[in-house]
Amino acid sequence: MTSTWVEPSNTATALLLLGRGSDPATERGVECPGDLPAPSDPDLVARAAAAKAALGTKVFVLGHHYQRDEVIQFADVTGDSFKLAREAAARPDAEYIVFCGVHFMAESADILTSDRQKVILPDLAAGCSMADMAVLSQVETAWDVLTELGIAADTVPVTYMNSSADIKGFVGRHGGVVCTSSNAKRALDWAFEQGQKVLFLPDQHLGRNTAVLEMGFSLDDCVLYDPHKPNGGLTPEQLRDAKMILWRGHCSVHGRFTLDSVNDVRERVPGVNVLVHPECRHEVVTAADQVGSTEYIIKTIEAAPAGSAWAVGTELNLVRRLALAHPDKQIMFLDRAVCYCSTMNRIDLPHLVWALEELVAGRVVNQITVDPDTAGHARAALDQMLALPGA
Repeated sequence: MTSTWVEPSNTATALLLLGRGSDPATERGVECPGDLPAPSDPDLVARAAAAKAALGTKVFVLGHHYQRDEVIQFADVTGDSFKLAREAAARPDAEYIVFCGVHFMAESADILTSDRQKVILPDLAAGCSMADMAVLSQVETAWDVLTELGIAADTVPVTYMNSSADIKGFVGRHGGVVCTSSNAKRALDWAFEQGQKVLFLPDQHLGRNTAVLEMGFSLDDCVLYDPHKPNGGLTPEQLRDAKMILWRGHCSVHGRFTLDSVNDVRERVPGVNVLVHPECRHEVVTAADQVGSTEYIIKTIEAAPAGSAWAVGTELNLVRRLALAHPDKQIMFLDRAVCYCSTMNRIDLPHLVWALEELVAGRVVNQITVDPDTAGHARAALDQMLALPGA
Protein backbone atom coordinates (compact mmCIF):
# COMPACT_ATOMS: atom_id res chain seq x y z
CA MET A 1 0.00 0.00 0.00
CA THR A 2 3.00 2.27 0.33
CA SER A 3 5.55 3.36 -2.26
CA THR A 4 9.01 4.86 -2.34
CA TRP A 5 9.22 8.48 -3.35
CA VAL A 6 11.79 9.44 -5.96
CA GLU A 7 12.80 13.03 -6.65
CA PRO A 8 11.37 13.84 -10.11
CA SER A 9 13.45 15.60 -12.72
CA ASN A 10 12.66 19.18 -13.66
CA THR A 11 11.44 17.99 -17.04
CA ALA A 12 9.19 15.32 -15.51
CA THR A 13 7.75 17.84 -13.08
CA ALA A 14 7.02 20.33 -15.86
CA LEU A 15 5.28 17.65 -17.93
CA LEU A 16 3.23 16.58 -14.92
CA LEU A 17 2.06 20.13 -14.27
CA LEU A 18 1.14 20.47 -17.93
CA GLY A 19 -0.92 17.30 -17.75
CA ARG A 20 1.43 15.46 -20.11
CA GLY A 21 3.11 13.17 -17.63
CA SER A 22 2.49 11.06 -14.57
CA ASP A 23 4.14 10.45 -11.23
CA PRO A 24 3.91 6.72 -10.41
CA ALA A 25 4.93 7.37 -6.80
CA THR A 26 1.90 9.56 -6.10
CA GLU A 27 -0.61 8.80 -8.84
CA ARG A 28 -2.17 5.36 -8.74
CA GLY A 29 -2.15 4.96 -12.51
CA VAL A 30 -3.54 7.18 -15.21
CA GLU A 31 -3.38 4.99 -18.29
CA CYS A 32 -6.55 3.42 -19.69
CA PRO A 33 -6.25 0.16 -21.61
CA GLY A 34 -8.16 0.68 -24.83
CA ASP A 35 -9.45 3.93 -26.24
CA LEU A 36 -10.82 6.64 -23.96
CA PRO A 37 -13.70 8.49 -25.66
CA ALA A 38 -12.93 12.03 -26.73
CA PRO A 39 -14.45 14.66 -24.41
CA SER A 40 -15.91 16.34 -27.48
CA ASP A 41 -17.83 13.21 -28.52
CA PRO A 42 -21.48 14.38 -28.82
CA ASP A 43 -22.69 10.83 -28.19
CA LEU A 44 -21.15 10.48 -24.72
CA VAL A 45 -24.44 10.89 -22.84
CA ALA A 46 -26.19 8.35 -25.06
CA ARG A 47 -23.26 5.93 -24.78
CA ALA A 48 -23.26 6.17 -20.97
CA ALA A 49 -27.01 5.62 -20.82
CA ALA A 50 -26.83 2.65 -23.20
CA ALA A 51 -23.98 0.98 -21.30
CA LYS A 52 -25.69 1.47 -17.95
CA ALA A 53 -28.95 0.06 -19.34
CA ALA A 54 -27.12 -2.95 -20.78
CA LEU A 55 -25.59 -3.72 -17.39
CA GLY A 56 -28.93 -3.35 -15.61
CA THR A 57 -28.92 -4.35 -11.95
CA LYS A 58 -25.39 -5.72 -12.24
CA VAL A 59 -24.03 -2.17 -11.84
CA PHE A 60 -24.63 0.44 -9.15
CA VAL A 61 -23.21 3.93 -9.75
CA LEU A 62 -22.33 6.14 -6.79
CA GLY A 63 -21.76 9.88 -7.21
CA HIS A 64 -20.15 12.14 -4.62
CA HIS A 65 -21.69 15.58 -4.15
CA TYR A 66 -18.54 17.23 -5.53
CA GLN A 67 -18.67 15.42 -8.87
CA ARG A 68 -19.36 17.15 -12.19
CA ASP A 69 -23.00 17.42 -13.25
CA GLU A 70 -22.21 15.41 -16.38
CA VAL A 71 -21.31 12.47 -14.12
CA ILE A 72 -23.89 13.00 -11.37
CA GLN A 73 -26.73 12.54 -13.87
CA PHE A 74 -25.84 8.85 -14.09
CA ALA A 75 -25.52 8.22 -10.36
CA ASP A 76 -28.04 5.89 -8.73
CA VAL A 77 -27.29 7.53 -5.38
CA THR A 78 -25.52 10.78 -4.47
CA GLY A 79 -24.04 11.61 -1.11
CA ASP A 80 -20.94 12.19 0.97
CA SER A 81 -18.16 9.62 1.20
CA PHE A 82 -19.53 7.58 4.10
CA LYS A 83 -23.13 7.58 2.90
CA LEU A 84 -21.97 6.27 -0.47
CA ALA A 85 -19.84 3.52 1.09
CA ARG A 86 -22.83 2.40 3.15
CA GLU A 87 -25.06 2.52 0.06
CA ALA A 88 -22.60 0.25 -1.72
CA ALA A 89 -22.69 -2.21 1.18
CA ALA A 90 -26.49 -2.13 1.09
CA ARG A 91 -26.53 -3.35 -2.54
CA PRO A 92 -25.19 -6.94 -2.24
CA ASP A 93 -26.81 -7.95 -5.54
CA ALA A 94 -24.82 -5.39 -7.54
CA GLU A 95 -21.82 -7.14 -9.05
CA TYR A 96 -20.11 -3.87 -9.96
CA ILE A 97 -19.92 -0.73 -7.85
CA VAL A 98 -18.78 2.18 -10.01
CA PHE A 99 -17.61 4.84 -7.57
CA CYS A 100 -17.55 8.37 -8.98
CA GLY A 101 -15.47 9.98 -6.28
CA VAL A 102 -11.85 9.62 -5.19
CA HIS A 103 -9.56 6.76 -4.25
CA PHE A 104 -10.06 6.62 -0.47
CA MET A 105 -13.85 6.50 -0.99
CA ALA A 106 -13.57 3.53 -3.32
CA GLU A 107 -11.29 1.82 -0.79
CA SER A 108 -13.93 2.27 1.92
CA ALA A 109 -16.55 0.81 -0.40
CA ASP A 110 -14.33 -2.22 -1.05
CA ILE A 111 -13.86 -2.70 2.70
CA LEU A 112 -17.60 -2.57 3.38
CA THR A 113 -18.81 -4.67 0.43
CA SER A 114 -18.66 -8.43 -0.08
CA ASP A 115 -15.78 -10.24 -1.73
CA ARG A 116 -17.88 -11.04 -4.80
CA GLN A 117 -18.49 -7.34 -5.53
CA LYS A 118 -16.01 -5.34 -7.56
CA VAL A 119 -15.45 -1.64 -6.85
CA ILE A 120 -14.36 0.41 -9.86
CA LEU A 121 -12.91 3.93 -9.93
CA PRO A 122 -13.26 5.36 -13.46
CA ASP A 123 -9.97 7.28 -13.21
CA LEU A 124 -7.28 5.95 -10.88
CA ALA A 125 -5.69 9.39 -10.76
CA ALA A 126 -8.67 10.70 -8.80
CA GLY A 127 -7.00 10.99 -5.42
CA CYS A 128 -7.34 13.26 -2.41
CA SER A 129 -4.65 15.72 -1.38
CA MET A 130 -5.78 15.57 2.25
CA ALA A 131 -5.63 11.78 2.41
CA ASP A 132 -2.18 11.87 0.82
CA MET A 133 -0.92 14.15 3.63
CA ALA A 134 -0.97 11.23 6.07
CA VAL A 135 1.28 8.38 4.92
CA LEU A 136 1.40 5.17 6.95
CA SER A 137 5.15 5.29 7.54
CA GLN A 138 4.85 8.85 8.85
CA VAL A 139 2.01 7.93 11.20
CA GLU A 140 3.90 4.91 12.48
CA THR A 141 6.90 7.16 13.17
CA ALA A 142 4.66 9.57 15.08
CA TRP A 143 3.29 6.67 17.13
CA ASP A 144 6.86 5.63 17.94
CA VAL A 145 7.49 9.16 19.23
CA LEU A 146 4.44 8.93 21.49
CA THR A 147 5.53 5.46 22.64
CA GLU A 148 9.02 6.68 23.55
CA LEU A 149 7.46 9.48 25.58
CA GLY A 150 5.27 6.98 27.41
CA ILE A 151 1.99 8.51 26.23
CA ALA A 152 0.92 6.20 23.40
CA ALA A 153 -1.00 3.98 25.83
CA ASP A 154 -3.12 6.98 26.82
CA THR A 155 -3.63 8.15 23.22
CA VAL A 156 -6.54 7.06 21.03
CA PRO A 157 -6.11 7.50 17.25
CA VAL A 158 -9.08 8.96 15.39
CA THR A 159 -9.05 9.31 11.64
CA TYR A 160 -11.35 11.25 9.39
CA MET A 161 -13.14 9.25 6.70
CA ASN A 162 -10.99 11.20 4.22
CA SER A 163 -7.96 8.97 4.76
CA SER A 164 -6.42 5.98 3.04
CA ALA A 165 -7.21 2.38 3.92
CA ASP A 166 -3.68 2.14 5.35
CA ILE A 167 -4.47 4.86 7.89
CA LYS A 168 -7.86 3.41 8.76
CA GLY A 169 -6.11 0.07 9.27
CA PHE A 170 -3.53 1.69 11.57
CA VAL A 171 -6.31 3.26 13.62
CA GLY A 172 -8.13 -0.06 13.85
CA ARG A 173 -4.99 -1.86 15.01
CA HIS A 174 -4.55 0.67 17.80
CA GLY A 175 -8.12 0.60 19.07
CA GLY A 176 -9.28 3.82 17.45
CA VAL A 177 -12.23 4.94 15.39
CA VAL A 178 -13.10 6.54 12.05
CA CYS A 179 -15.25 9.67 12.00
CA THR A 180 -17.08 11.82 9.49
CA SER A 181 -17.62 15.57 9.56
CA SER A 182 -21.11 14.98 10.94
CA ASN A 183 -20.19 12.63 13.80
CA ALA A 184 -16.73 13.92 14.77
CA LYS A 185 -17.91 15.04 18.21
CA ARG A 186 -19.45 11.65 18.97
CA ALA A 187 -16.22 9.95 17.88
CA LEU A 188 -14.10 12.25 20.06
CA ASP A 189 -16.42 11.84 23.04
CA TRP A 190 -15.95 8.07 22.71
CA ALA A 191 -12.18 8.43 22.28
CA PHE A 192 -11.80 10.49 25.45
CA GLU A 193 -13.70 7.81 27.35
CA GLN A 194 -10.98 5.37 26.26
CA GLY A 195 -7.91 7.56 26.82
CA GLN A 196 -6.59 10.93 27.90
CA LYS A 197 -5.58 12.32 24.51
CA VAL A 198 -6.31 11.90 20.81
CA LEU A 199 -4.12 11.71 17.73
CA PHE A 200 -6.41 13.17 15.05
CA LEU A 201 -5.73 12.32 11.40
CA PRO A 202 -5.38 13.77 8.80
CA ASP A 203 -7.39 17.03 8.85
CA GLN A 204 -6.21 19.48 11.48
CA HIS A 205 -9.14 21.85 10.93
CA LEU A 206 -11.94 19.35 11.57
CA GLY A 207 -10.16 18.15 14.71
CA ARG A 208 -9.49 21.64 16.04
CA ASN A 209 -12.95 23.00 15.21
CA THR A 210 -14.71 20.05 16.81
CA ALA A 211 -12.58 20.07 19.97
CA VAL A 212 -12.73 23.83 20.55
CA LEU A 213 -16.18 24.79 19.29
CA GLU A 214 -18.15 21.69 20.28
CA MET A 215 -16.29 20.14 23.21
CA GLY A 216 -15.07 23.14 25.18
CA PHE A 217 -11.34 22.61 24.72
CA SER A 218 -9.06 25.61 24.29
CA LEU A 219 -6.71 26.22 21.40
CA ASP A 220 -3.87 25.63 23.87
CA ASP A 221 -5.15 22.06 24.36
CA CYS A 222 -4.35 21.41 20.68
CA VAL A 223 -0.89 20.99 19.15
CA LEU A 224 -0.01 20.56 15.48
CA TYR A 225 2.17 17.58 14.58
CA ASP A 226 4.25 18.14 11.44
CA PRO A 227 5.43 14.78 10.04
CA HIS A 228 8.24 16.51 8.15
CA LYS A 229 9.93 17.71 11.35
CA PRO A 230 11.70 15.72 14.08
CA ASN A 231 9.21 14.80 16.80
CA GLY A 232 6.58 16.60 14.74
CA GLY A 233 8.22 19.94 15.53
CA LEU A 234 7.00 19.67 19.13
CA THR A 235 8.73 19.39 22.49
CA PRO A 236 8.10 16.42 24.79
CA GLU A 237 6.27 18.77 27.16
CA GLN A 238 3.95 20.00 24.39
CA LEU A 239 3.07 16.43 23.44
CA ARG A 240 2.55 15.37 27.05
CA ASP A 241 0.36 18.39 27.86
CA ALA A 242 -1.78 18.28 24.71
CA LYS A 243 -5.24 16.77 24.66
CA MET A 244 -5.55 16.94 20.88
CA ILE A 245 -2.52 16.07 18.73
CA LEU A 246 -3.58 17.31 15.31
CA TRP A 247 -1.94 16.02 12.14
CA ARG A 248 -0.67 18.70 9.78
CA GLY A 249 -3.13 18.00 6.98
CA HIS A 250 -5.93 19.94 5.35
CA CYS A 251 -8.37 20.01 2.45
CA SER A 252 -6.97 21.97 -0.49
CA VAL A 253 -10.47 23.27 -1.31
CA HIS A 254 -11.80 24.20 2.12
CA GLY A 255 -8.41 25.43 3.28
CA ARG A 256 -8.42 28.23 0.71
CA PHE A 257 -11.32 30.11 2.34
CA THR A 258 -10.13 32.99 4.51
CA LEU A 259 -11.51 35.49 7.00
CA ASP A 260 -11.17 38.07 4.22
CA SER A 261 -13.57 35.94 2.13
CA VAL A 262 -16.16 36.13 4.89
CA ASN A 263 -15.71 39.85 5.48
CA ASP A 264 -15.81 40.59 1.75
CA VAL A 265 -19.09 38.76 1.12
CA ARG A 266 -20.74 40.41 4.13
CA GLU A 267 -19.81 43.83 2.70
CA ARG A 268 -21.09 42.94 -0.77
CA VAL A 269 -24.29 41.16 0.25
CA PRO A 270 -26.08 42.70 3.27
CA GLY A 271 -27.88 40.09 5.37
CA VAL A 272 -26.05 37.16 3.79
CA ASN A 273 -25.84 33.90 5.73
CA VAL A 274 -22.37 32.39 5.71
CA LEU A 275 -22.49 28.58 5.72
CA VAL A 276 -19.21 26.64 5.75
CA HIS A 277 -17.82 23.14 6.08
CA PRO A 278 -15.89 22.24 9.28
CA GLU A 279 -12.81 21.48 7.16
CA CYS A 280 -12.40 25.26 6.86
CA ARG A 281 -9.85 27.16 8.95
CA HIS A 282 -10.76 27.94 12.55
CA GLU A 283 -11.04 31.69 11.97
CA VAL A 284 -13.40 31.10 9.04
CA VAL A 285 -15.59 28.71 11.01
CA THR A 286 -15.82 31.09 13.98
CA ALA A 287 -16.81 33.96 11.66
CA ALA A 288 -19.51 31.94 9.87
CA ASP A 289 -23.19 31.84 10.78
CA GLN A 290 -23.53 28.10 10.43
CA VAL A 291 -21.10 25.19 10.15
CA GLY A 292 -21.78 21.65 9.06
CA SER A 293 -21.06 18.64 6.88
CA THR A 294 -21.92 18.43 3.20
CA GLU A 295 -25.25 16.80 4.01
CA TYR A 296 -25.93 19.51 6.61
CA ILE A 297 -25.19 22.23 4.06
CA ILE A 298 -27.63 20.69 1.57
CA LYS A 299 -30.42 20.30 4.14
CA THR A 300 -29.88 23.85 5.44
CA ILE A 301 -30.21 25.35 1.97
CA GLU A 302 -33.27 23.22 1.22
CA ALA A 303 -34.99 24.43 4.41
CA ALA A 304 -34.02 28.10 3.99
CA PRO A 305 -36.80 30.60 3.22
CA ALA A 306 -37.26 31.99 -0.26
CA GLY A 307 -35.40 35.25 -0.81
CA SER A 308 -32.63 34.43 1.67
CA ALA A 309 -28.99 34.89 0.67
CA TRP A 310 -26.31 32.28 1.30
CA ALA A 311 -22.53 32.32 0.83
CA VAL A 312 -21.41 28.69 0.95
CA GLY A 313 -17.87 27.64 1.78
CA THR A 314 -17.48 24.25 0.12
CA GLU A 315 -16.66 22.73 -3.28
CA LEU A 316 -17.94 24.70 -6.27
CA ASN A 317 -19.74 21.86 -8.10
CA LEU A 318 -22.04 21.44 -5.12
CA VAL A 319 -22.59 25.18 -4.66
CA ARG A 320 -23.52 25.61 -8.32
CA ARG A 321 -25.88 22.63 -8.14
CA LEU A 322 -27.58 24.08 -5.05
CA ALA A 323 -27.96 27.46 -6.76
CA LEU A 324 -29.60 25.87 -9.80
CA ALA A 325 -31.89 23.75 -7.64
CA HIS A 326 -33.06 26.73 -5.55
CA PRO A 327 -33.55 29.71 -7.88
CA ASP A 328 -35.79 31.36 -5.26
CA LYS A 329 -32.72 31.89 -3.06
CA GLN A 330 -29.49 33.79 -3.63
CA ILE A 331 -26.76 31.16 -3.35
CA MET A 332 -23.15 32.04 -4.04
CA PHE A 333 -19.64 30.68 -3.59
CA LEU A 334 -17.94 32.13 -0.50
CA ASP A 335 -14.72 33.01 -2.30
CA ARG A 336 -14.48 35.18 -5.43
CA ALA A 337 -12.03 32.71 -6.98
CA VAL A 338 -13.38 29.57 -8.63
CA CYS A 339 -12.47 26.51 -6.60
CA TYR A 340 -13.18 23.03 -7.88
CA CYS A 341 -11.69 19.95 -6.27
CA SER A 342 -9.15 19.19 -8.99
CA THR A 343 -8.76 15.50 -8.15
CA MET A 344 -12.51 14.92 -7.79
CA ASN A 345 -12.91 16.48 -11.23
CA ARG A 346 -10.66 13.81 -12.74
CA ILE A 347 -13.79 11.67 -13.00
CA ASP A 348 -15.41 12.97 -16.17
CA LEU A 349 -17.89 11.61 -18.67
CA PRO A 350 -15.30 10.03 -20.99
CA HIS A 351 -13.82 8.02 -18.10
CA LEU A 352 -17.28 6.96 -16.91
CA VAL A 353 -18.30 5.88 -20.42
CA TRP A 354 -15.06 3.95 -20.83
CA ALA A 355 -15.47 2.12 -17.50
CA LEU A 356 -19.10 1.20 -18.20
CA GLU A 357 -18.47 0.07 -21.77
CA GLU A 358 -15.55 -2.08 -20.64
CA LEU A 359 -17.86 -3.77 -18.14
CA VAL A 360 -20.40 -4.40 -20.90
CA ALA A 361 -17.59 -6.07 -22.86
CA GLY A 362 -16.80 -8.27 -19.86
CA ARG A 363 -13.62 -6.47 -18.85
CA VAL A 364 -13.24 -5.15 -15.30
CA VAL A 365 -11.02 -2.07 -15.26
CA ASN A 366 -9.60 0.06 -12.46
CA GLN A 367 -10.76 -2.29 -9.72
CA ILE A 368 -9.96 -1.02 -6.23
CA THR A 369 -8.94 -3.70 -3.75
CA VAL A 370 -7.67 -3.46 -0.18
CA ASP A 371 -5.51 -6.30 1.14
CA PRO A 372 -7.33 -8.51 3.67
CA ASP A 373 -5.19 -7.61 6.69
CA THR A 374 -5.55 -3.85 6.17
CA ALA A 375 -9.23 -4.26 5.34
CA GLY A 376 -9.87 -6.24 8.52
CA HIS A 377 -8.35 -3.60 10.81
CA ALA A 378 -9.94 -0.75 8.85
CA ARG A 379 -13.31 -2.49 9.11
CA ALA A 380 -12.87 -2.65 12.89
CA ALA A 381 -12.39 1.14 13.03
CA LEU A 382 -15.38 1.69 10.74
CA ASP A 383 -17.54 -0.69 12.76
CA GLN A 384 -16.58 1.20 15.92
CA MET A 385 -17.87 4.36 14.25
CA LEU A 386 -21.14 2.62 13.37
CA ALA A 387 -21.46 1.57 17.02
CA LEU A 388 -21.25 5.16 18.29
CA PRO A 389 -24.35 6.49 20.06
CA GLY A 390 -26.64 8.09 17.50
CA ALA A 391 -24.78 6.57 14.53
